[in-house]
Amino acid sequence: MNDYSEKGLLPAGLADMLPPEAAAEAAISDTLMRVFAGNGYQQVKPPLIEFEEHLLEGSGAALASKMFRVMDPVSHRMMGLRTDITLQVARIATTRMKQEARPLRLSYAGQVLRVYGSQLRPERQFAQAGVELIGPSEITADAELILLVAEALTALNITDFSLDLTLPNLVPTICNEMGIDADIATEAREALDHKDAAALDGYEPELSAILVALLKAAGPADQALAALQALELPERAAAQISDLRRLVVQIGVSAPELELTIDPGEYRGFEYQTGLSFTVFARNVRGELGRGGRYQLMDGESATGFTLFLDSLMRAVPAQSMENRLYLPFGTALEQGRSYRADGWQTLAGLSAETDIDAEARRLQCSHLLGLDGIQKLS
Repeated sequence: MNDYSEKGLLPAGLADMLPPEAAAEAAISDTLMRVFAGNGYQQVKPPLIEFEEHLLEGSGAALASKMFRVMDPVSHRMMGLRTDITLQVARIATTRMKQEARPLRLSYAGQVLRVYGSQLRPERQFAQAGVELIGPSEITADAELILLVAEALTALNITDFSLDLTLPNLVPTICNEMGIDADIATEAREALDHKDAAALDGYEPELSAILVALLKAAGPADQALAALQALELPERAAAQISDLRRLVVQIGVSAPELELTIDPGEYRGFEYQTGLSFTVFARNVRGELGRGGRYQLMDGESATGFTLFLDSLMRAVPAQSMENRLYLPFGTALEQGRSYRADGWQTLAGLSAETDIDAEARRLQCSHLLGLDGIQKLS
């Protein structure tokens, strides 16, 4: 292996982002942040690295195994590279912005790094963008976020997407109200999440009947709700189903075209969520586009939010045409180039006198060139 190939070798899960992908990701991030700002969400920018114990407080403990750690040579304290920005925004809300009026609407965009990837997302470094709605506990807050996701994806020209709603605490709530042993409750939750029908039959009859019914209920929102409401569940579990129904009804009124499904037993990826949660999918795109849900801040304050994954969004956004690359021959007036850029052209200027302007424009992959008679399209 020569020196050049060695320098180009990166650790597994890490990659250079080259043109035009880097520009495409930046454009997606800009579009998302404009949509978030237009809905009243103010942008914050947490640091990439901070003290380990702050990142692992409360709900952050669920992500401990994914975190890179380093020793701070200044303070001699352990620091962690963020694995998720949500918990940093939660820290900001409970400290620097504790006195700000509620509801507090915050947005963010940035890179995260993890020790290992997953089967669906092998990348260990990737970009996130999202929002957090701090304070309200009403179902209207959950509905606002789901509608905001739909608006953001539509702004990116992503049309074929769906949202899968879940209640990650439903099974633990059921087991707690039924007096089920904690270890058995954990096993049952995992079995339902893995869709292991055989394992679900192995519990006491009353619990098994509920778990199997939850497994069968997964599907389109209307059908799933009908199946869930037919179950005789303990009081607090039934209240979660009631909240889910009210959310689906409200979204149906505001955005009847939005495709909703329900999987009441899913909880992987929702380790710190405490209430209604959701995952966003797009047809023919590997992995989820994003996920979100309700959680609690360290001081007990209610919050809900979502995170979109820009690498997945790039696979879902329609391919952009390169039909606006205009070659400006050497010597083109600066003001002339500015006027074309103001009209939306991406200009590439010649740096020396060309012997064949047409050939040079093609070599630089331009779609048009500026000729004596104005802009000419290259065939």
